[in-house]
Amino acid sequence: MLVRLQDTLGCTDLVNQMLLLPQAKLPVHSTASSSEINLVVGYSHSPRSQTALDLTLWIAHQTRLATGKQVTVQVVYVIDEWVQRMADMRPYCDLSRSVEGRSTQGGTAIAQLPDTEVQTVPSSMASVFEQADRILWQARCLAEEWRGSLKTHLRFGSLAEELRTVVEAESASLMILGCESKNHPLVKQLGRGFPCSVLGIPSIIEDN
Repeated sequence: MLVRLQDTLGCTDLVNQMLLLPQAKLPVHSTASSSEINLVVGYSHSPRSQTALDLTLWIAHQTRLATGKQVTVQVVYVIDEWVQRMADMRPYCDLSRSVEGRSTQGGTAIAQLPDTEVQTVPSSMASVFEQADRILWQARCLAEEWRGSLKTHLRFGSLAEELRTVVEAESASLMILGCESKNHPLVKQLGRGFPCSVLGIPSIIEDN
């Protein structure tokens, strides 16, 4: 499948560019005759993760046609620990800003945070959940267009650790991320010895 994509784009080393991490070793419980194949994709609704989801759904579709096996795309959305902490702290931050923003000299504010900072911090965990639900709903809608099987995961904590947890729990055969190269911080955090092969989205795919 990837070779076919490579020929279509006219890039002779596309597969090598896409391979971020090779599979360390076959899991003991994995068998070539398994009737179900699981593909994991890290999804955040960013342009690159959107491309990763598109590619994963295409691979799943082509695999179903070629093997007749059940192929499930596992979409993983991780809420970072920092975002969760900031959302929990937001009510206290709002109270603090309302006090610090007042002045007894002339009634003008002496300390204000830029609007962009205020907008990037969720007002509460409820808004974080709402955003996550909307993103995963969009992923499900896209999967319906491919008439494929899709399962969504909402996780909390370290992105690298949660991706590994899902890969191991679902016995995934492949994981696709929006990372461009092996030098991406997330790829380094995943480290060697990852349970399955990891593919990325090199710039040539984005450009096309």
